[in-house]
Amino acid sequence: MTFYETKLKGVFIIDIERVVDERGFFARSWCKKDFEAHGLNINAVQENVSFTERKGTLHGMHYQVAPYSENKMIRCIAGAIYDVVMDIRPHSATFRDWIGVELTEGTGTMLYVPQGFAHGFISLRDHTTVNFIVTSYYNPAAERGIRYDDPAFNVNWPIKPVVISDKDKNHKPFVSQALGAKIISI
Repeated sequence: MTFYETKLKGVFIIDIERVVDERGFFARSWCKKDFEAHGLNINAVQENVSFTERKGTLHGMHYQVAPYSENKMIRCIAGAIYDVVMDIRPHSATFRDWIGVELTEGTGTMLYVPQGFAHGFISLRDHTTVNFIVTSYYNPAAERGIRYDDPAFNVNWPIKPVVISDKDKNHKPFVSQALGAKIISI
């Protein structure tokens, strides 16, 4: 595997290294030693899958607060997504910066998102499936969200969302969250 750290310290794009022959290819998609060598914790406790029927469906922006904060490894296994990560660590040099990464089926490219970041994606194709490996159990009371179009981040989505859940539409502005100490407990 090849690890590329993004401008958001701790967020990595990870490419698999394929061994190709007449049968197809073989590649490792996870190796504890490789992740540890880059200082990444993916001691998984849960694996989740998300299927999206329609292109333009937006999921996010989500995170969990301490003590249920989680590290995530994301891979698109069918279709394509534009995956967005927002830095919500108040004392970070990249606080309120974001990155977007296109993940598609067949490439094997993954995204590692540590604690302290909000995460979400928009489907770029119909019938898209995304796989998540996480380091904390889901806890509804610890779940938080940021509006996908929050001006505090000004994310440039590649396509206009056509499907958004009521929960994701109703997230409070980030400024009110930051002032309310929810972010501080990450």
